[in-house]
Amino acid sequence: MKRNERNDSMWKRAIEDAVTKTRANLLRFGEQFPHVSEADGVYQLQDNSDWTEGFWGGILWLCYEYSGDRAFAEAAKKTVASFRQRMENNFQLNHHDIGFLYSLSSGAQWIIERDEAARRLTLQAAETLMRRWRPKGQYLQAWGREDDPDDGGRIIIDCLLNVPLLHWAFRQTGDSRYRDVAVSHTDKSRKYLIRGDDSSYHTFHFARDTGYPLRGNTFQGEHDGSVWSRGQAWGLYGFALAYVNTGNEAYLETSRRLANYFIANLPNDHVPYWDFAVAEEGAYRDSSAAAIAACGMLELLDRLSPGHPDRSAIETAACSMVQSLAERYSTIGDADAQGFIRHGAYHVKRGLSPDGFMIWGDYFYLEALMRLERRSRGYWYERPAT
Repeated sequence: MKRNERNDSMWKRAIEDAVTKTRANLLRFGEQFPHVSEADGVYQLQDNSDWTEGFWGGILWLCYEYSGDRAFAEAAKKTVASFRQRMENNFQLNHHDIGFLYSLSSGAQWIIERDEAARRLTLQAAETLMRRWRPKGQYLQAWGREDDPDDGGRIIIDCLLNVPLLHWAFRQTGDSRYRDVAVSHTDKSRKYLIRGDDSSYHTFHFARDTGYPLRGNTFQGEHDGSVWSRGQAWGLYGFALAYVNTGNEAYLETSRRLANYFIANLPNDHVPYWDFAVAEEGAYRDSSAAAIAACGMLELLDRLSPGHPDRSAIETAACSMVQSLAERYSTIGDADAQGFIRHGAYHVKRGLSPDGFMIWGDYFYLEALMRLERRSRGYWYERPAT
C-alpha cells in the first residue's frame, strides 16, 4: 500500500476509534497521566514525574485538532498547567527528555492556539534542556549528574527527538546557542551512534574530563552489539527532523539509511521484534517502535525527491506498518480498551511491561494516522496556526 492508493476509510476509522477511547480515558485518568500497562491492559497512572507525561497531552491535542471538540483542548491545557508547575518546582527535570515533555504539551498549545504563556513555558523548557550540554564533549548528557562516573559521559539515541525543541527555540528567539548545541549534538550522534551497517547503538560513552569517545553500548537492547528496534526508530525520525530544521543533506541521508535497515529487518506483519537480534517466534514485539518508525518514514517521504530510488520502498513500508497496527494490533472494536495498540515493549530485559500498552506508542500511532488521513504533522517543529 502507498499513500497515493488512499485508504482513508481505514485511517479515519482508526482515528475515530482513538478519539472515542481518549474521551473515555478522560474520565478514567482524571488528573493523572498514563504510562504503560501490563498484559492486563490497564494503564498505570502516575503524577507528572516521569519522561512520558507529554505523550498524553499530545494525544489530547491531536484529538482536538481532529474533532474540534473543546473538551480535548481544555483537558490538554490542564496538562500544560501541570507542566508549568513542574517547571516552577524544577521537579524531575534533570534529564534529556525535556522535548518529550514540553514539545507535546505547551509547545503544541503554542502551535495550535498561539498562546503566549505556552510559548514562554516552552522556551523555559528549551533552556532547561540546555543545562544538559557538556562543552568538553560537545553533547547533551542523557541522564544523571555531570560527575556521575558512568552516566556523566553518556549520550542516547532517544535524544534526537528532544533536540527539535532547541531548533524551535532558536527560531523563536534568534539565539544561536540553541541551534549550535542542537547541531553539535546531532553531529556527535551521527558519528558515534550510527554504525557502518546503518544500524545504531542505543547509547555511547565519552570520557567526562576530555570528551574522548570510549564505547557504544545498550541500556534497553538485547546486548551491546544488537539493534534495539525502538532506538533505530528514534534515530530515523530524529535525523529526518534534523534535516527539516537545518537543511543538512547528511541528516536526510542518515535517516534514509536507518529507515532502509529498519525495513530490511521487519517480519512479515511489518511490526518489529523489540530487538532485531531476537527475531524469532514467541519473542516480544514492539508496536511502539513501528509507530515511531512510520512517523519518521512519512516525514522522510515529504523530504525525498519524487524520483528517489528508495522512495517507493519507504512509502510502502510506512503504510504497511500503520495498516498492520490498525488491523492486527489495534483495539478497534474493543470499547473497554484503554490503549490504542497492543504489544508494545517498554524494558524487556528488566521485565518492565514487556507486552502491553505504551502511551508513546499510542501517541505516535495517532500521529501517523493523522499524517496519512489529514497530511497533518506532530508538534516537533513550527507550523501555521490552525
